[in-house]
Amino acid sequence: MSRRFLFVTGSSRPDGNTELLARRAAEQLPAGVEQQWIDLAAHPLPDFEDLRHDADHVRPTEGNVALLLDATLAATDIVIASPLYWYSVSAHTKRYLDYWSGWLRTPGVDFKATMAGRTLWGVTALAHKEQVVADPLVGTLNHSAAYMGMSFGGVLLGNGSKPGDVLHDAEALTRAKSFFAREAPLARFPYDD
Repeated sequence: MSRRFLFVTGSSRPDGNTELLARRAAEQLPAGVEQQWIDLAAHPLPDFEDLRHDADHVRPTEGNVALLLDATLAATDIVIASPLYWYSVSAHTKRYLDYWSGWLRTPGVDFKATMAGRTLWGVTALAHKEQVVADPLVGTLNHSAAYMGMSFGGVLLGNGSKPGDVLHDAEALTRAKSFFAREAPLARFPYDD
């Protein structure tokens, strides 16, 4: 399967710093690599209702849930582009990841087996100068990838608060140039070491 990137943007602000940084990284992908961008604010998901243990699951066939499920299943690489909100992913992004729980039991999807071996990446902008404050966001993405048997390419971090600030973060822009060229190891839980 040739590489196909799904960029899931989870900002509450259009064209925010996180998306700007993700787009700079995406510009470096080879010309033949397909990209799909889905803005979760423009394609909102309804509140997640945990029905994993109910027997009457059906695969969504229309609306934003179906769009995101189909795009997720079609991607070899999923990029979560979420700003750092209260030290983790945004509410839009968290809701998308919550839907992964429901997709695990959706008939005919075999979500976990399908996602195994694919790669999860992260991009985030934060207003704090110390990047260690993004560790909860990084942990959320790493642990999600580990549970699904995915590789984890890490998180591209940039600094910015006001719109466009991240474009002044020279170190982040330099890291963006080779971010997706890196080898992504199989994600592991900390206790697996």
